[in-house]
Amino acid sequence: MSHGSPTSILLNIGHAMDHWILVVFAYSWGVIAGVWGVEWTELTPFNYGALFMFGAGSIVSGRLGDLWGRWVMMVIFFVGMGVSALIIALCTNKWQIGAALTLMGAFASIYHPVGIPMLVQKAKNPGFTIGVNGLAGNMGIAIAAGASVYIAQRFGWQAAFILPGLICLICAVAFVMLVPREEMAPAKRAAKMNDLPPAVMARVFAIMTFTAVTGSIVFNFTTNGNGELLSIRAKSIAEDPVMLATMLFVIFSLASLAQLVVGKMIDRYPLKNIYLPIVLLQVPLFLLASQVEGWTLFATAIGFMLLVFGAIPFTDAMIVKYIDDRMRSRVTGVRLAIGFGVSSFVVALIGPAVKDAGFPVLLMVLAGVAFSSFLALSLLPSEKDVHAVPVPPMKPAE
Repeated sequence: MSHGSPTSILLNIGHAMDHWILVVFAYSWGVIAGVWGVEWTELTPFNYGALFMFGAGSIVSGRLGDLWGRWVMMVIFFVGMGVSALIIALCTNKWQIGAALTLMGAFASIYHPVGIPMLVQKAKNPGFTIGVNGLAGNMGIAIAAGASVYIAQRFGWQAAFILPGLICLICAVAFVMLVPREEMAPAKRAAKMNDLPPAVMARVFAIMTFTAVTGSIVFNFTTNGNGELLSIRAKSIAEDPVMLATMLFVIFSLASLAQLVVGKMIDRYPLKNIYLPIVLLQVPLFLLASQVEGWTLFATAIGFMLLVFGAIPFTDAMIVKYIDDRMRSRVTGVRLAIGFGVSSFVVALIGPAVKDAGFPVLLMVLAGVAFSSFLALSLLPSEKDVHAVPVPPMKPAE
């Protein structure tokens, strides 16, 4: 699939919108708290439903993507994200917004198990394709982090949800008009499986599951917590909302570029040789971030986000390498459900945890989480253990 085709462009925009809308609340809850007369730490638990459904809903989304077809699920994704964002903008208290965010999380769960397998199923260079898609997704975070604070301050917090909601609805119309519908659902195609020994395959699944949890903890904490981290520990320079928005946009924009480089490397070198150093280098940077403030913290945040975002393409690359396309949506869904189901607690506890322990302690905990990922990834099989061979066609799934 060409990177410039309507399908590819809309799938990449979809990734951006998925992450944009998913983190708007985290970057505008300070403004919302001021309007509703509560502390921002009281609002963070109400983001739990969105992140839990983003993970848990992926099991259902992945299964439906394989059985119904990915085209129809992407249409549901765009419409659902657009409508739910507009519903969030109508909320008037924390319980309403918690319920509306949970609904949005259910639709957000569609993209990763459906959109990414749809994008890479005919890709000649899957690593770079995943890298470009990852860049798009994280630019969505960068736009949300940079724009949401400004829009919420200038035009009201509701506008921070209305804008991306309308963009999603426009994308839904464009997707129906420009993207051809697939002839057969993935689960009904003939299979081609990887000839891995059962013990090796079991090890791969165990590592993917463990790193899904640890990677999601690091990703969710940093993407949802960086705004408050800078506003508290770089207060002298980030007190102005416009400056804070600019700093966040710079951090996430620069970090997103790492995925293009990593994507290129995935197509040329063994996954394990690239993945291990990227995860290991997160450890000293999180430890450094726990001890510094001001501009030094800003520079360190750029460094650890480069590595956090740089690690994102590897899980999808592992699924492409080890999992047959007819099952990729379901496997991706299970991986996300486990990873985000556990890590969603992290985001819900950001406010209470910062209040009790402070950011330095939590950053040191992230260093430990990153190191545990490194230990698990060191057990991945080498490239010579992986051989894809065709097998006789299986009976189509019902």
